[in-house]
Amino acid sequence: MSSYPSLTSFKALSFDCYGTLIDWESGLDADLKPITSQLPASHPLLSHPLAAVQRFNDHQEHIWETQPALPYDQALAAAFRLLASEVGVAVSDSDAEAIGAGPGRWAAFPDTVAGLRKLSRRYKLIILSNVNDANIRSAVAGPMSGARFDAVYTAQQIGSYKPSLDNFRYLFEHAKTDLGIDKDNGDLLHVARSLSADHVPAKQVGLRSCFIARGGDKPENYGTGGNLEELKKEGKVGFEWLFQTIGEFADEVERQFAALEKKE
Repeated sequence: MSSYPSLTSFKALSFDCYGTLIDWESGLDADLKPITSQLPASHPLLSHPLAAVQRFNDHQEHIWETQPALPYDQALAAAFRLLASEVGVAVSDSDAEAIGAGPGRWAAFPDTVAGLRKLSRRYKLIILSNVNDANIRSAVAGPMSGARFDAVYTAQQIGSYKPSLDNFRYLFEHAKTDLGIDKDNGDLLHVARSLSADHVPAKQVGLRSCFIARGGDKPENYGTGGNLEELKKEGKVGFEWLFQTIGEFADEVERQFAALEKKE
């Protein structure tokens, strides 16, 4: 018998993409090398593996908040230039443009495609992502090729970035119109790695959620997803399920549906 709450009543899953399905911290780390490779070994941004990515993300979140209509590829390039300026290194326009195209080529986690294919047998699948349309198209056709999505909603379409509640309102409206999925009837479960961008606003709007931790439930791996301990103490997150990977989540879904079908 499963120790998790039931997953069999939902009709659709909405996913954060980068950090949940795509290994965006590793992708960012690689694309920040034109900056970090110029730093001395003693530099704070080299103090631990995620330091540069976290500082980059600070700049990116500021851009999201202050320039919500700026497409994601341009936001990435702008944050790249801000970080380079902050640490006093010179970077080329081609390096900034390369990171802007990163979300279309960064690798999916090894469990992503197989897990999504398994989940698609039970639910409609939706992406709710902060990236621009061109990058998400490249990611779906490339690193996530073989997975099927019933709808894809991006910050470029919505005009704002998560954690804005407008992004979740857009999700609810369009999932209902496009797919017949009604969040208020309990049809929708949100599945995400980022606590700050996804689970905090999900709780604010009453959307049930599943935490795909990918190690982020341990302080040494908090990374860009937020500080779990602090957010729990503040009562800002309310996810009901925690799995390390999409693969583990999909396996639990199958266990629950198999048990239900056996009873019937």
